[in-house]
Amino acid sequence: MSRVGKRPIAIPDNVNVTYDSRWLKVKGPKGELSRVIHPDVDLGVKDGFIHVIPSIKMKQAKALQGLTRTLVANMIVGVTQGFERELEVTGVGYRVDLKSNVLTLTLGYSHPVVYKLPEGISASVDKKNSIVLSGIDKELLGSTAATIRGFKRPEPYKGKGIKYVEEQIRRKVGKSAAK
Repeated sequence: MSRVGKRPIAIPDNVNVTYDSRWLKVKGPKGELSRVIHPDVDLGVKDGFIHVIPSIKMKQAKALQGLTRTLVANMIVGVTQGFERELEVTGVGYRVDLKSNVLTLTLGYSHPVVYKLPEGISASVDKKNSIVLSGIDKELLGSTAATIRGFKRPEPYKGKGIKYVEEQIRRKVGKSAAK
């Protein structure tokens, strides 16, 4: 059995959880999230805790139990605290501008890259080279950060590009060092 999936999820006092016909809705101070729960697992909401129970005794249901527990826990953390992801833009002439919910990235291409942020994700730009994304949906936030990083991945020779703040770039030695 999944060790992660067995642990109950505590529901804070300021969070309202409703589970009806495979739809889980979580409402908290930062917003509201909803998700369809897979048919191989079921949820038990009682006494301020959510329990994830596999409906069938198969390996896939045991795996889905841990996944579902993590997704539901992320929903509760999202509506109470929210999530943040920070990106860093490195390179000469590389910069980022933010107007309302549209990021304009100058990344050394012949044209600026314009990216409209999805609904539910907000951004702030510090010193033209740092992007802080925030939102309540961890999945959407990670996808948005990966899309922005994909516009100019960090390269190993000079380290130019867009990277996560905590990411380590393995630098390579150039041609001149081989002599």
